[in-house]
Amino acid sequence: MGARRALHFVFKVADRGRSARFYRELLGMSVLRHEEFEEGCKASCNGPYDGKWSKTMVGYGPEDNHFVAELTYNYGIGEYRLGNDFLGITLVSSQALSNAKKMGWPLKEVTAGVFEAEAPGGYKFYLEDKEQLKEDPVLKVTLGVSDLQKSVSYWSDLLGMKIYEKDEENQRALLGYADNQCKLELRKVGVVDHGTAFGRIAFSCAKEELPNIEALMKKENQKILTPLVSLDTPGKATVQVIILADPDGHEICFVGDEAFRELSKVDPNGDKLLDDAMAADNSDKWFAAQKMKKASA
Repeated sequence: MGARRALHFVFKVADRGRSARFYRELLGMSVLRHEEFEEGCKASCNGPYDGKWSKTMVGYGPEDNHFVAELTYNYGIGEYRLGNDFLGITLVSSQALSNAKKMGWPLKEVTAGVFEAEAPGGYKFYLEDKEQLKEDPVLKVTLGVSDLQKSVSYWSDLLGMKIYEKDEENQRALLGYADNQCKLELRKVGVVDHGTAFGRIAFSCAKEELPNIEALMKKENQKILTPLVSLDTPGKATVQVIILADPDGHEICFVGDEAFRELSKVDPNGDKLLDDAMAADNSDKWFAAQKMKKASA
């Protein structure tokens, strides 16, 4: 197995303006790129929706060496129901904590020096009150599972992750592909409810490994949500992806690394493209004029 990289987590956002403010002004992330699409993604990147949508990548640096967030916005959806599948992202940044206090954003100290901040939509971020790391400050993504051993076996035996920690008493485990990458933490929560806000975690691997991953999942009778497919982004690289589901239905994307590095190059116009798209978004006004509300997913 070649080198694999943790890339990003996909969030569905209903309020793009408030979300942009949280990630840019509170967390201090930069807009890495922004893209608008007229129809749904072949790999359901924007969820099970066919209409107009946008994708905004935000992070502390290029996706080549940082774990980032993908914010997907469906123009016709006004609300998503949160489940207990996504439990939070932990990052090191006293600056983010300071920003939150200046903005009057609600904070809750959960353990000494670690504060919980809730992004629009209810997504939890845990901010460690330490100087931001020069490398990637994003430490881990935490997902809820129903059977810790079964999930650990899936992620380590089938997907090749290294087990960094396993705490049977507290029913949690920490896994990852490399010491210097964002880790995946699994915590037992009982029955996993994905709501309609369910996200997706993405990793890259060598393009040649993608058919092998697909074959292994078929052999082991594991769920494949989207068989190996090519995705086009106008004017950018075409990437190959396969979308899997772990034993609890968490969506997992594997993408060919070479083309993805080309696709994910930072766009210096990202901020402007997002701001322009938000300024041109009249969907709320249109629904109000029709005396209608956006759909709740």
